[in-house]
Amino acid sequence: MLGKKLVMAQKRGETRALCLGLGMVACSMIMYFFIGITIMPLYKRSVWTKKSVCKLIEAGIKEKVHFFCNESSSDENTFHYPCLDVQVNLTALGQVVMLYHTEETIDKNPKCSYIPPNMEDDSELQRHVEKIVYSFRNEKLFPCHYDPSREETSVLLERLYPPEKLLITFIWPTLMWIGGVLIVIMVKISQYFSLLSATQNRTGI
Repeated sequence: MLGKKLVMAQKRGETRALCLGLGMVACSMIMYFFIGITIMPLYKRSVWTKKSVCKLIEAGIKEKVHFFCNESSSDENTFHYPCLDVQVNLTALGQVVMLYHTEETIDKNPKCSYIPPNMEDDSELQRHVEKIVYSFRNEKLFPCHYDPSREETSVLLERLYPPEKLLITFIWPTLMWIGGVLIVIMVKISQYFSLLSATQNRTGI
């Protein structure tokens, strides 16, 4: 009687472990799918793969522009900010091009090199952008990223979607998938040895 109870408990434990392992594999597949349809396109569009040195040609503030926080164009969802314009010499190719902060800057407003955070105080916002202009004029030379095919003529100060970040994005679902597969393998091995032991007991070996 006790032996039967132990066998039943073992089977229930194996079933739960098997469900856990398969659940982890399924979750990892869902995460891979989610990454593939939401994050991967962003990395594919980031064509500024080569790193070079840029030399400042000119950094200044143009007229104020409107920035829409979302698709709505109402006054509540917009703010005005000084438009920073930074022209640099891409030393690798000897071309004068416009510098942008990140990929998102080009997508949201290609007229300006930088989109500052939304600040309620206009004078504080002006000082923030002027400080950036001052930093550029002090640096003169700084690393930048460009498109080697030159289909995209602009350059970036920072990349939001470099290959290293993409690898980090895949770490968690990969670890979950490996863990789930290992659990399933261990359950199957346990079931195999239990069956082998039961067969030996029946045959009297």
